[in-house]
Amino acid sequence: MLDNESFEIKKIRKKTFRMITIVGLACISILGYGVYWALFDTNRLPKGEYLTEVTSPDGAYTLKAYRINGGATTSYAIRGELVMNDKKGKSKTIYWNSREDNVAVKWIDSDTVHINGHTLNVPDEKFDFRTQ
Repeated sequence: MLDNESFEIKKIRKKTFRMITIVGLACISILGYGVYWALFDTNRLPKGEYLTEVTSPDGAYTLKAYRINGGATTSYAIRGELVMNDKKGKSKTIYWNSREDNVAVKWIDSDTVHINGHTLNVPDEKFDFRTQ
């Protein structure tokens, strides 16, 4: 009888530990995503003041550049938005750098763009000063 009760107690402890682990990992995952969303998600950046746009040599992409005024306590920043012309104007931010107020954009080839000294292979690469 004692072995059966001991086995049941171990079984309950194992289930409780497993449930606590699952709930803990879920909470950590949600918290981690929340921090990423609040601090590092480039899709949440301010729109900014339009500066220029340059289309890739094959016309597949257009890079639009914006200047962000950070206010009295923060310097200007430049945001580069890649527009995919073949996907009905779908866009994403691929460049975000602080302490810049002008932009120089040059397409090297159809998939490589040079923005203020940073070379990016589009559409996969991006530059974000916060992660450097």
